[in-house]
This record gives sequence, structure tokens and C-alpha cells, in this order.
Amino acid sequence: MAQSALKTVTALYVEDEANIRKTLANAIEDEFKLFFTATDGNEGLKKFKKYKPDIVITDLLMPVKDGLSLARDIKAISKDTLVIVLSAFSEKEKLLGAIDAGVDKYIIKPVYPDELLSLITKLAQQRFAIKNMVEFGDGYQFDKNKKALIKNGAAVSLTKKEIAFISFLANSTDYFAFHEDIKRCIWSKNTSDAAIRTFVKRIRNKTNKDFIKNIPALGYKILQSSM
Repeated sequence: MAQSALKTVTALYVEDEANIRKTLANAIEDEFKLFFTATDGNEGLKKFKKYKPDIVITDLLMPVKDGLSLARDIKAISKDTLVIVLSAFSEKEKLLGAIDAGVDKYIIKPVYPDELLSLITKLAQQRFAIKNMVEFGDGYQFDKNKKALIKNGAAVSLTKKEIAFISFLANSTDYFAFHEDIKRCIWSKNTSDAAIRTFVKRIRNKTNKDFIKNIPALGYKILQSSM
């Protein structure tokens, strides 16, 4: 995974000192899909809940809520989120506290942008390579990065709109989406239910009849893996 692959990743940087926050953010933010900043742990937690970033980079010592408290709160919500703590302290007590908080990486300052990006890239490669591959039923997989439906190692031939439809379901809770959300995100609101049924039938013909299920009067759901 090259650093450009971070373009698929959303990050949050929490630092109470304005100059440090601005300098590091300016140096690395363009490498990410989205990049947010916060001035302390409380604001960081609020922005984490709002934006749901893949990675959180936080200073250790901050007023109101410190970095380890923030890390604990984040990990309690989402264990998959990568949390990186930046600190001037290397004492054993601080390191043990970071482990207890579930921190993925504890970095001793000074921190240089290129080194930080390299580290984030390696961590993202380890964590999100699996996250970006969604397992469906009957051996189908969806690669979120490549936007491809895969069966037995080969990509299924689909149109851009068919891929967009499957991607939308893959990113929805329990791989289910309501009719109105599907119309709003994939088509115009004026698209008829009959047109969507015909569209879904074409996908079933390219996969199997049970790949996408109709939930009467509600929407559509992709067949889930039994694993």
C-alpha cells in the first residue's frame, strides 16, 4: 500500500497547541480522503462520533480530556479504529497506560510528517486490507477499494451503476437499504419501482437468483455470508 492509498482513509488529528496542530495538519492532510482536526479530547470525541474516522492521531497531554482517555472512549465505541498517540513521555507508566487504553501505536516526539505518514500507511495496510474486503454469501466478495464484485478470484462483469448499487448495499447496515435511500443515492427520486426491479433482475442473472433479496415494501438486501 503506497501513501496514495491513504486517499481511501479518513483521519482525525487532536492537538491542543494551535501551531503544532496547524503545522502537522498542513503537512499530511492532503494524503487522506478526509482530514479533521480537534483542539482537545472532548471536541475530538464529538468529531469522532460525527465523522467516524478510520484513524485518530492524538496528543497525550491535553486539557479537559487527555489522549489516553480519548483513546479509551474511542475503543469502547469502535475497536477497529486505529488510534495513534503522540507524546513527549517515554516513561513505563505512560506506555503501560497506552496499552491499557488499547492504543495501536505510541510515538515519542518529535514526530516528522514523512515518518508519521509511513507509519500510518503500514498500520492501515494491516488493518484495512481486511476491512475493505466484504464477504457476501455463496462465496462472493466485494472489494471496496477496487469497486469489484469477486467470485472464485475473478471479477464479475458489471456496469458502473450495478457496482454503485452493490457498493451502496455493502456499506449499509446488514447490507440492507430502503427503497427511498436507493432511489436517492443511485437514481433520481422519480425512478419507478418497476425499473429498479428490472435492474436487480439483471444483477441476479449475472450472479444468482438469491444474491439480492427483495424485502417486501421495504427495500433490498444482499445475501450474507454464513461464516
